[in-house]
Formats: sequence, C-alpha cells, structure tokens
Amino acid sequence: MEFSPVNTAWVLIAAALVFFMQAGFAILESGLTRAKNAGNIIMKNLMDFCIGTPIYWFIGFGIMFGTGSLVGGIDLFTRGDYSAVTPDGVPFYAFFIFQTVFCATAATIVSGAMAERTDFRAYCIYSAIISLIVYPVSGHWIWGGGWLADMGFHDFAGSCAVHMVGGCAALVGAIVLGPRIGKYDKNGKPRAIPGHNLTMAALGVFILWFCWFGFNGGSTVAMEGTTVAAGGVGEITMGALAGSVFSTTNLCAAVATIVAMMFTWIKYKKPDVSMSLNGTLAGLVMVTASTDCIDMYGAAIEGIIAGIAVVVGIEFIDKVLKVDDPVGAVGVHGVNGFLGTLCVGLFSTGQNGVGKGLFYGGGFTQLGIQALGIICVLAWVGVMMTITFTILKHTVGLRVAPEIEIAGLDQAEHGLASAYAGFEISTSELTSDSDYDVIGSEKMEDSVPAVVKSLDVPDGKKITKVEILMKQERFEKLKKAMNEIGVTGMTVTQVLGCGTQKGAPEYYRGVPVEMQLLPKIQVEMVISKVPTMDVINAARQALYTGHIGDGKIFVYDVEDVVKVRTGESGYDALQGADD
Repeated sequence: MEFSPVNTAWVLIAAALVFFMQAGFAILESGLTRAKNAGNIIMKNLMDFCIGTPIYWFIGFGIMFGTGSLVGGIDLFTRGDYSAVTPDGVPFYAFFIFQTVFCATAATIVSGAMAERTDFRAYCIYSAIISLIVYPVSGHWIWGGGWLADMGFHDFAGSCAVHMVGGCAALVGAIVLGPRIGKYDKNGKPRAIPGHNLTMAALGVFILWFCWFGFNGGSTVAMEGTTVAAGGVGEITMGALAGSVFSTTNLCAAVATIVAMMFTWIKYKKPDVSMSLNGTLAGLVMVTASTDCIDMYGAAIEGIIAGIAVVVGIEFIDKVLKVDDPVGAVGVHGVNGFLGTLCVGLFSTGQNGVGKGLFYGGGFTQLGIQALGIICVLAWVGVMMTITFTILKHTVGLRVAPEIEIAGLDQAEHGLASAYAGFEISTSELTSDSDYDVIGSEKMEDSVPAVVKSLDVPDGKKITKVEILMKQERFEKLKKAMNEIGVTGMTVTQVLGCGTQKGAPEYYRGVPVEMQLLPKIQVEMVISKVPTMDVINAARQALYTGHIGDGKIFVYDVEDVVKVRTGESGYDALQGADD
C-alpha cells in the first residue's frame, strides 16, 4: 500500500488529541469529587489508559477488527493482516494507536460514576475486562465489519460505541456499588455532596472540548480523497467533510451549554455551574454519532435536546433511580450517547453515504436500524458488566470499608495524606535556629520573665479579644476603619460558614444544599489601648449593609498575653517596639 503523509499525520495528530482527553477526564472528575479522593480518581484515570493499552494490543484489537460477524477473532499480540480494515493511505500502527486511545476513553468514563467508594484493585480488574472483551465485541459490531455495520448502522465517532458503552457500564457499576455514605437520608431523599474544585472541573471540560475536535474530526481518518455529498448527490473532499465535522461538533456543544444554563436558571432560579459544564459534554457526546452526516440546523437541534436531556437525566438518575453518580457520567455519556445515536435516524442528510433521516425524507429505515443497534449494545454491555461487577463484589470486594470511605481513599489506598500537600505547612525541614529570621538582640535567658496575670489588671489596662466574622468584600473598609482608631494588629483568616438561617437556599445538580457554607473573613484583634466600644462601633459602621449576613462581633476577656521574643506579658506584650 502506498501511504499518504497527509492522511497519516492527520490520524496521528487526532490520536494524540484523543489521548489528551484522559487529562480532561482526570481533572474534571477530581474537581467534581471531594479533595480527600482526588489522588485516587487521578490514579484510576491513569490506570484506565495504562491497563487498557497492553490488553487491547494483546487481544482486544483482534476481537474488534478481525474477520467475523459477531466476534472478530483471537489474534494474540495483534500479528494478523488488517489491511482490509486499515484506512487507505494510513499505516497499520497509526490506525492501531488511534483505536487504542478510543478504547481507553470508553473505559475511563466509568471512574466518575463509581468515584469515592470503589476499591482500587477491583477497579483495575474492571478496567482490564472492558478493554479485553466488552468494548471490542460491541466495537466489532459497529466499526469492525460486524453485523450492525452490514445492516447500515451508523456511529461516526462513538456516541454508541464509546460513550453509551461507557455510560451503560457506569450505570451498572454505580447500581451494584451502591451510593456514597450520606448521599441519601433515611427517607431516600438525596443530599448534595458538592465537588471541591469547580475551577478544575471547568478546565477539564475545556480540555475535553478541545480534544473532541480530534475525537470527531480525526474519525474521517483522511484529509485526501472524496466522499458522498449531502443528499447522496455528487462528492465532497475529505477536507471539506472534516470542516463540516468541526463546525457541527462545536455548534452542538455551544448550544447544549446555553440550553443547560437557561434550563437550570429557570428550574433552580440561578444558572447551575456544574450542570452547564455537563451540558457542554452532553452536546459533544450527542453529536458524535451524526457529526459527519448532519447540517448546522441538525447540530443546533441536537444541542437543544442535549442541554435539556442532561439536566433531566442526571436528576432522574439521582432522585428517581436513587443511583449515586458523583460527576453525572451516566447522564452525560449514557443518556446522550443513546439519544445521539438515535439522532442519526432523525437528522441525517445522507452525506458520507449514510441513509437519510426521518426529517430529511428518509422515512423510518435508518431510525429503525439505529434503534436496533442501541438495544443490542445496551443488552451486551449491561449483561457483561452486571456479571463482572457482581463477581468482583463477592470476591476481591468492590467497595472500600466505611471507615476508609469516610476518611478518604487517598490515605488508605495510596498512602497519600493529601493530593494538595504542597499547600500545607511542613516543619520537617526547619532543623536549626538559622531557619528563622532574628529580630532584635534579646536572648531568651535575658528577656523579661513570663508572668501570668489575672484579669484584675492594674491601671485599668484590660486586655480584650475582638473576633469578627464578616463578608469578604467589606474587609478593606474594616481595615481602614481600624487603622483610623489606632488598631493596627490583626489576624485574618478565610473561612466558610453560615448563620442560623443556614444560608440562602441553593441547589447543586438539582439537589437542595441543606447547609450553604459561604466564604467569609474571620478577623481577630487583641486590644488594650483602644477602648473596646470604639472598636465595636467602628466595625459596625464599616460592615453594616442592613442585610442578613453582615456578620457577627464576638468579644472575649483575655487572661494574659505573652510576647515570644521578649517574654513580656500582659499590656506590655501588646505594645510595639517604640511604645
């Protein structure tokens, strides 16, 4: 075969982009779960790819692309002749790595739905099984020349073959596993368990959106040559098809995000951030099956469907089915993979040799083929994953012990105190006095001896601690007010909290947050010179807005204060070097 440098480069670039989706999934899923499990979820995303790669090479690729109607065949270490399925002008190993990264994507979808309570050993075994046989068999039916492909079933880049397979496996896994501790109350009402970092989740979504251009666009597997134009009349170049794929992919994702935002705005009275992020992914999943055979109008309509379906789907799974899916993987990939595959039979224009959809004059033929394929793939994955997870549950154990789940999987499963250890203060490296800055010439033995004084301070030099909990945006005004009355020393901490009202009612992924902890500032001041009432009055004037949540001022008597550097205590310890 004569190889095309252009086609080969296109496939390899696309493969690299699809590989980078692992980074997007890792960041997204860790952001939508709690910090105590961040290291664990990262490891699972890492191992999905690392376990799946050799297993797919060992046997999975042969099952998927070998000759046969139901199953390809057993070809250990992929040594057979695959020239019949390798795209024109593309070397075998370029096509092989392209298919390998798709397999890894299907496997990694499951980690988010089973997050925060799955035993790491069991998860690694699951990951091996889906790459070994589950994904390759259904993939053979669709892409490997199997019986669904022969019937005319169409799934351009994997709404069904990748996303619905992963979403179905995620649903089965979450059901067998059971919900996280505390997710549902005794009456079965769901509780909100917010993710710890929406910034990371958003970055993950942007990475996935960017990589999806390789996921969908690269599935043309060519930039040279021609294919069937819309309506089956004439031809278009593969480059033009790739441009169409990029455009429909992008439009569907954008429309789905807008619709998800507006839908949650109406439903929850505020636009939901995490649902909007899921809306983006839902649009990308939705359009993946049909992106090569629809026009921009069809892409926009699919985006509208995806934006509504992801919100309704996630709520239905959470509230009605009582299945705990921390990141919404089933709603995003399962529900929209299903609908996206079906949409081929509704919106196909006949481009790229696909049968026309119902709304473009094709009748129910293509729609019926798509529906049959969906049912068969769901049955295959559902049965196989039920068997897999049930066996794991009763052998090595699928779920960690309750005490491990409560403490977090990072520590027990990986010996990781925190995935954010760099933000902690460590004292292990402070080994000598030279590690500290020396201020003044006093030595410890020459300093004024520390004496604990009673509250009966002579000369009325009473020591008082004033603690203020306040809104963050009023801090500069408070600091200025304190400076004006002579209070220049304070300790400031960023905290989370709420008053007796428990905060304004808010929703997280459609579930009311029982106690809304809001970001606050805690200011502590120990005063002696300045009258306490002057501090209180100045603080009230600086903080007052007349609305609930202005803050609280706490006043404490201080028994004594000792200055570490000099040993001075009481009133003298609170004075500066020049006082």
